[in-house]
Amino acid sequence: QLQASGGGLVQAGGSLRLSCAASGRTFSSYATGWFRQAPGKEREFVAAISRSGAFTYYADSVKGRFTISRDNAKNTVDLQMSSLKPEDTAVYYCAATPRASDWFSRRAYDYWGQGTQVTVSS
Repeated sequence: QLQASGGGLVQAGGSLRLSCAASGRTFSSYATGWFRQAPGKEREFVAAISRSGAFTYYADSVKGRFTISRDNAKNTVDLQMSSLKPEDTAVYYCAATPRASDWFSRRAYDYWGQGTQVTVSS
């Protein structure tokens, strides 16, 4: 089970830190990703991190502004979001997969959290 938290309302240029907590499984066995879905749009890839945390991947739209990290001892994966823009407004979901590839695709993920709302005002 995945639980996402940390969303909220922030002004453009501000920062938020999302956290995804896992229970019931060995989190270190799963690559973890963050996706987001804005109203009327499809769910899109934001960032992913490998099982060990050694490798990270980002969508071009967030590269340089967002940082994904994980703490396998605490079974958590965080997404630090900085320089937020109104277009970052969406529901953010964390997801986990035992697969070793295709992390950009939501179809690769077997487990999903419930989502947390991020709203960036202009």
